[in-house]
Amino acid sequence: MFISSAFAQTAPAAAAAEGGMMSSLTGMLPLVLMFVVLYFVMIRPQMKRQKEHRAMVEALSKGDDVATSGGILGRVVDLDEQFLFIEIAAGVKVQIQRSAVVQVLPKGTVK
Repeated sequence: MFISSAFAQTAPAAAAAEGGMMSSLTGMLPLVLMFVVLYFVMIRPQMKRQKEHRAMVEALSKGDDVATSGGILGRVVDLDEQFLFIEIAAGVKVQIQRSAVVQVLPKGTVK
């Protein structure tokens, strides 16, 4: 009635243009915060575990008692670049990949 229809139609567009940049940043803030939390809760600890496992596998030597991912316990009798030969019983040797070693056990665990 007192406001022309052209002015009434452009008023919301002008208000949206003023806060457009700020509202888009505010809309992205939860996404950025979620990624930061995801990084510190999941990605970073996983990378740390991978680094520790890689160091453990590289430090293997003959005579170490190991546990594999399949649950086999044995003593390392021979080493290769990618494979290990572990003795699981007297005269029984098994070839496994180095990455299959999950844990180095204390000496004397495997008899």
